[in-house]
Amino acid sequence: MADIVNTSGKRKTAIARAVVKDGEGRITVNKIPLSIYSPELAKLKIAEPLNIAPVQAGKVDISVNVKGGGVMGQAEAARTAIARGMVEYFGDEELENVFRQYDRSLLINDSRRKLPKKPLGRGARKKRQKSYR
Repeated sequence: MADIVNTSGKRKTAIARAVVKDGEGRITVNKIPLSIYSPELAKLKIAEPLNIAPVQAGKVDISVNVKGGGVMGQAEAARTAIARGMVEYFGDEELENVFRQYDRSLLINDSRRKLPKKPLGRGARKKRQKSYR
């Protein structure tokens, strides 16, 4: 086991950096304890790796710093950073396999991005209507 592990996770434009160190199960996201983090759906998303491996989660303190993107993008980036940090901290291949079977995006960044805007439209797909009369 390492002393301190730094990991990161990405989703869309959100970037999360997690610091995993020895402790008694305290998890903070942008200096806010996970227990009072809102919205509730984002809190549940961030807590997924902790619920999958509660024994290991109780042995470490995790501090996550998230920037950019929206609420759910930040939540997904944070959960990736937490899961990666726990796997690296414990060096446990079995834990890695459990995370991978549950959801691959726990360990691998989601590479999907927004389509770029095209000319003659307000977005990536929408176009100005044509009239032939």
